[in-house]
Amino acid sequence: MLLFCLRPSSGVHAQGGRLVVLNKDDAALVIVEPGTGKILGKVATGEGPHEAAVSDDGRFAFAANYGAQTPGNTISVIDLQAMKEVRRVDVSPLRRPHGLFVRDGKLYFTAETNRIVARYDPQGDKIDWMMGTGQTGTHMVWVSPDGARIVTANIGSNSISVLERGANPLAWTATVVPVGRGPEGFDVAPDGSQVWAAHSQDGGVSVIDLASKKVTTTFDAQTKRSNRLKFTQDGTRVLISDVDSGDLVVIDVRSHAITKRIPLGTSPEGILMAPDGHTAFVAVTGDNAIAVVDLTSLTVARRLQPGRGPDGMAWVK
Repeated sequence: MLLFCLRPSSGVHAQGGRLVVLNKDDAALVIVEPGTGKILGKVATGEGPHEAAVSDDGRFAFAANYGAQTPGNTISVIDLQAMKEVRRVDVSPLRRPHGLFVRDGKLYFTAETNRIVARYDPQGDKIDWMMGTGQTGTHMVWVSPDGARIVTANIGSNSISVLERGANPLAWTATVVPVGRGPEGFDVAPDGSQVWAAHSQDGGVSVIDLASKKVTTTFDAQTKRSNRLKFTQDGTRVLISDVDSGDLVVIDVRSHAITKRIPLGTSPEGILMAPDGHTAFVAVTGDNAIAVVDLTSLTVARRLQPGRGPDGMAWVK
């Protein structure tokens, strides 16, 4: 039995940290020293690893093995000290595990094929909860600090799902919030008040009031095919990776105006905000690179070369 607890990667401190990167085309996880770009270690995962999470003590990493032509059905558990996979969790009959989020010692993940959010208990080595969304392409997931609210983006159903726990732990309700075409990347504002969902197929962004679970504003972000959306830690800006234009789009939260478009290269996808609040890492998948973006100057400070097809990232002490 592996004993550890989990937390979101944004909860660690930047000083002395390392970058965890999943390379989809290599089917591998690598540890990168972010200042120099040096590869500190590499471990094989399942096919097509997409999203990553890290344990509280920084010892274990988790990779959602989404698969490529064949749908994946496993999550890799990797010991970052020994640099080896210590467990490959078979989540069958669930398929296409993708979005990961950690809360209260549990690992939440989406199973895209099954239209489900599930929760893995690492101490018991079992899936101890799951709930269907009834929506096609349930892809990314977020969990509130108290674990009572879960948000998912459903690409094929053009919707955001808000799952809420009632007084009885088994009494959950699901609210479907219609948005624009192909919502994929989304994030919750640092104060927990809003969900911003980027539409991958029509260039728009929907702003949802999380309390009422209603869209309050939809605006044109002028993206060709958005992939990920992330708030800066101070909540003043949003970053969107635009796969087809090759840009990182910076948006002012208050005005919804485009502050800047930063050219990154071929197919920018995953975004990770560094704990220092001043740096963003963007996986430029088609260039096999990570762009390190200075959020003060809104320029690319340097590029890292982690391997082939980088996408999902996490931060570890």
